Amino acid sequence: MALAQVKADLTDVLLARHAVPTKGAGWASEARAEAAARLRVMGAPVRRDEYWRYTDPASLTAADAPEAAVLAVDEEPIFGAVDRLRVVFVDGRMDADLSDDLTGEGLTIEPLSQALATDIHWAREVYGVLEARGQTPVARPLAALNTAVAGAGLAIRVTGKVSRPLALTYLHHDTNSDAVIHHVIKLEPGADLTLLENGPAAARFNKCLEVDIAQDAAFHHVRAQGRDHERRAVTHMFARLSARSVFKSFTLTVNGVLTRNEAVIEFTGDDAHATVAGACAGDGVFQHDDTVFVTHDAVNCESRQVFKKVLRNGAVGVFQGKILVKAGAQKTDGYQISQGLLLDDDSQFLAKPELEIYADDVACSHGSTVGAVDPEALFYLTSRGVPAHEAQNMLVLAFLDEAIQEVEEDVLADALRGRLQEWLARRQSA
Repeated sequence: MALAQVKADLTDVLLARHAVPTKGAGWASEARAEAAARLRVMGAPVRRDEYWRYTDPASLTAADAPEAAVLAVDEEPIFGAVDRLRVVFVDGRMDADLSDDLTGEGLTIEPLSQALATDIHWAREVYGVLEARGQTPVARPLAALNTAVAGAGLAIRVTGKVSRPLALTYLHHDTNSDAVIHHVIKLEPGADLTLLENGPAAARFNKCLEVDIAQDAAFHHVRAQGRDHERRAVTHMFARLSARSVFKSFTLTVNGVLTRNEAVIEFTGDDAHATVAGACAGDGVFQHDDTVFVTHDAVNCESRQVFKKVLRNGAVGVFQGKILVKAGAQKTDGYQISQGLLLDDDSQFLAKPELEIYADDVACSHGSTVGAVDPEALFYLTSRGVPAHEAQNMLVLAFLDEAIQEVEEDVLADALRGRLQEWLARRQSA
């Protein structure tokens, strides 16, 4: 069968699996229809697509979500020590009883379905807009699917400096759940928000986050993905940065059969800064893919990509990162580093770093390395009485810490380090 027909058939399967919500304002229905049309033109992703060559999307496009066992967890939530405004989703649906009251100083929060049903709403400027912009030059069909069919999520408008983080927790209770969530966030000039996310979410999870950051505003994002091992997830972040704005995102991933995190960042205003960073630790049947595309289309902007992956027992890590500097985007400073640490000979780290530059006054660099634990460092520690397994864990944590240091808030960074230590301890006793 011709490739185009295969992609078209898979697209039909996806759209049939997820019914398009029928309630909504005219603009929302139009946005959904345009997203479905984009998906049909692109077709569902397949392994032969350039940006899916390292990660097989078959389980993300199958008619039914593969079953994923629900893991009983007795540990405290990763951000439990942080004073936060909590919103809880269970298998893709917001649970008001488990959530706090959706009010906070400097922001308004409402269910996405309510926003999309309102004829005149600020979400019209964001919903599907950033996702559509992010489809060029690389197609992201599962993001278009999300815009077309998502019925759950939040519409968040930030008008000032929010004193405590907004924490979104995604619980997984149904072994066959197939969740699609879409959040839209608009930060007004000078606004400041920290968004925390954690939890396995569902057996199969498709999440899209669109963030529109006005001038002098700042958005900080810290995410922990886990802990159910059999889960599958594809996530997209689309961010548009105005003058002097800040976007910083960090993701920690442990466990999961398949996780693909895409970030699409666009600089449209001068003197802005964006950081996308991540650390993952995988053991056994584990495929983790970070795909990042940063477009510089303004003057004197800085972007950083910092990704670290520790892999063992056949785990696979993927990094695809690109910096595009358009003509006129002078004084761009673009930095990209991706590194894999393999704890055995069975694991793989696959990297595709890219630079595409059309301006002449820039400072852009990229680097990618893969290797094993430094035997001299390991010998140094063991020769001083540190047990071999503890010495290796110390070196693993030190390796991942360069990425964790991108998190500005110490209490959040320490929570991430603690979760990694717990993961290593569990693997040691397994």
